[in-house]
Amino acid sequence: MSVKPVKPVPSDLDIAQATELLPIVKIAEQLGLGEDDLDLYGKHKAKIHLDVLDRMKDRPLGHYVDVTAITPTPLGEGKTTTTVGLSQALGAHLGKKVVTVVRQPSMGPTFGIKGGAAGGGYSQVVPMEDFNLHLTGDIHAVTASHDLLAAAIDVRILHESSQDDEKLFNAFCPANKKGERRFSPIMLRRLKKLGIDKTNPADLTPEEKRRMFRLDIDPATITWNRVLDISDRFLRVVKIGLGPEEKGMVRETGFDISVASEIMAILALTTGVADMRERLGRIVIGTSRAGAAVTADDLGVAGALTVLMKDAIMPNLMQTVENTAAIVHAGPFANIAHGNSSIIADQIALRLVGKDGFVVTESGFGADCGMEKFMNIKCRASGLVPSAVVIVATIRALKMHGGGPKVVAGKPLAPEYTDENLGLLEKGLPNMVAHLKNALAFGVPVVIAVNRFATDTDAEIEMVRQAAVAAGAEDAVMSDHWAEGGAGAVALAKAVIAACAKPGNFRFLYPLDWDIKKKIETIATRIYGADGVDYTPEAEAKIELYTRLGFDKLPICMAKTHLSLSHNPELKGVPKGFRIPVRDIRASVGAGFLYPLCGDIRTMPGLPTRPVYYDVDLDLATGKVTGLF
Repeated sequence: MSVKPVKPVPSDLDIAQATELLPIVKIAEQLGLGEDDLDLYGKHKAKIHLDVLDRMKDRPLGHYVDVTAITPTPLGEGKTTTTVGLSQALGAHLGKKVVTVVRQPSMGPTFGIKGGAAGGGYSQVVPMEDFNLHLTGDIHAVTASHDLLAAAIDVRILHESSQDDEKLFNAFCPANKKGERRFSPIMLRRLKKLGIDKTNPADLTPEEKRRMFRLDIDPATITWNRVLDISDRFLRVVKIGLGPEEKGMVRETGFDISVASEIMAILALTTGVADMRERLGRIVIGTSRAGAAVTADDLGVAGALTVLMKDAIMPNLMQTVENTAAIVHAGPFANIAHGNSSIIADQIALRLVGKDGFVVTESGFGADCGMEKFMNIKCRASGLVPSAVVIVATIRALKMHGGGPKVVAGKPLAPEYTDENLGLLEKGLPNMVAHLKNALAFGVPVVIAVNRFATDTDAEIEMVRQAAVAAGAEDAVMSDHWAEGGAGAVALAKAVIAACAKPGNFRFLYPLDWDIKKKIETIATRIYGADGVDYTPEAEAKIELYTRLGFDKLPICMAKTHLSLSHNPELKGVPKGFRIPVRDIRASVGAGFLYPLCGDIRTMPGLPTRPVYYDVDLDLATGKVTGLF
């Protein structure tokens, strides 16, 4: 280990900057990769070429471990820290071949409310400054691609409004000096979609020209906002088209944060460049006035989106503070998207570690959100089968679910959380049991990781262990990886190894051929414990539309709060007697899922009164970042 733990534990940034980093080519060598397999971004990070997958396609896969959590407090319960600490224990202390696979965080929350997101204490991915900021530019590529599509939508509406069919035809298929016209390759895709079997533009009839080149987008149906990777609440709702040349084209739209883009979800769920090109082409931005879906391919822009994303599709290789390998790739939201790192990263990592190795990845939010989507969406798209699930629990969160005082970020915890209180803890245990039973429903062995805080007592930890084992967990283990690094997670690692050795019987919660409502209601009743689902007229209309358009066979990605098993963040523990309200349903056809909106889901964070950026600066004497976390 390159950093010896000290107490009190220094700041995450101090620990990260004290780490003796290995050159990234050395980390790659440990995995059997050479420099020709990498694109280097300095000494300590690199992108992994996708042809590594082709070379290792026949290699046996390692054990696939997903780290999730109980319903968290607003402070979070340490999933990333546990993910990294567990990996360090497996690799640096137990001699197993291991790769940590995690998401790349958005810069918006990094500068706004939470600081770094690379793990914490002595269980981090480093360099943490690079991890939390630009890394290798993947989020910038998503931003540029997303906004290019947004620009294509509005400029198409503008030009169609001022040109007749013949002018549109001449603009899209201009004649050369010989009077010859040609279709661009992307136009051939639209011709095929329309059932027009012609390759010479001159052969098109007036009606075919109209069908081919006039998309007739209905502005009221457009679901594609702009994005940027900064928390800017004032851009949530904006009016565009106010310039003199766009007079009469005013419409209301807005900005989301870049990681909420469907293109980010596509990056996380794609299996290769060709698949990514098809997914980008299938993105639906709205409908025509006649009710037909309008796609990025219809707009002629999907090829350009692919070009902008061609480097971003390669996963990023980094390391932990104990010099074990980490792959960082993609960062989709865990509410409107599925909240998991990329399939490509997992596929590469599972082959790199081989038959007896381990890949430890993490699902965003609690098990009712990220883990459910990991199973039903990510594993369905990848064909990969998880070996075990680790559910992170804290005494703090369990006491909150038992009726403890409200936990508020930035305010000291009440004595109920810092003093031993077995009665309060016991009342909160059903939340952990509910998540445990949900994980077991997928046929995968489960280990409970009790992420230890300094005020937790042995009696409290033992109460959690007994309840977990009684409810069907393979084991429940206290882990002190934040303060001790991998050494503090050795017992957890041994429990995970034992769980992975158990035979599994993996299964999905629902088949894709069920109708939209049946899939939604299955998740609501079986995972959340709801009595049923209520749909607004708008949601009912979307179900009818998406069924007509053939999107009803997609999996479901429920967009709800992570602070409760229900849709209401105020309902702690295991809520009963509630119904899930679905106010709208949206389609991420390129990513490959429908996402019902259960309550207000914010896709552009806002900055607090005192954002984290007040502390972030550059030490001009050393060139080091200060104050990140």
